[in-house]
Amino acid sequence: MKLNSPQFNLMYKACMKASRVLIRDFGEIEKLQVSEKGPGDFVTASDKRVEKIIIGELEKSEYSILSEEAGIIEGKIKDKRWIIDPIDGTFNFLNGLPHFAISIAYEEKNEIISGIIFDPIKNEMFFGEKGKGAYLNNSRIRVSNKSDLKNTCLVTGGPKFTSEKREFIFKEYHKVSTGVRAHIRKSGSAALDLAYVAAGRYDGFWQREINYWDIAAGIILLRESGGFISSLNGDDFTQKKIDIIATNSKIYRELKGLL
Repeated sequence: MKLNSPQFNLMYKACMKASRVLIRDFGEIEKLQVSEKGPGDFVTASDKRVEKIIIGELEKSEYSILSEEAGIIEGKIKDKRWIIDPIDGTFNFLNGLPHFAISIAYEEKNEIISGIIFDPIKNEMFFGEKGKGAYLNNSRIRVSNKSDLKNTCLVTGGPKFTSEKREFIFKEYHKVSTGVRAHIRKSGSAALDLAYVAAGRYDGFWQREINYWDIAAGIILLRESGGFISSLNGDDFTQKKIDIIATNSKIYRELKGLL
């Protein structure tokens, strides 16, 4: 591994320990697909199992924790905290689609310092740390170099069925897809979407009404791989639902102008 801070080492250890359970559980999902009850309850249990392992490791630091399932856990050290999404891409996981990830970020005084997004099925670990670059396994990653929006491959997500912005989000999707004729994908995992933008696989990503734990690790990956990431509704990433845009450095203004 290219990074060696105590925080990174702890995140890495937690990830590797939790991923063993996740891989085993994913193997069980395929058997449950054909049952009448389906894998719904099993996935909820798996999410909690994975989260418990990660929290068990990270709690050794005495930092605070924000996690999707457990919420806020106050630690002895208040201005340092872990941001956890145990399975980002739960619906993919539920349907036996091998595209989901564990996402863990380390935040200090409201700034993301380092993060890991680990895809256990493809064995791809994306990680980055402030001032030290972003990596995929042991190779340095950079955002793509494309500047013509027409040739870009973009990715998005949502909207949720319950969203009040549902119609607006569909109109926005239509505007981007017809306005610039960019190629648009939907993958079902925001954490991996951001990791893929950082690695140059996608050129840009946007999504409305996303949670902080979905994107926290991706924020540092984008910044350390030469990309741009910002909230469309101000620069605060900590509000309840975030509207996000992340791109390479060349199409940022043009895509943001469309949204």
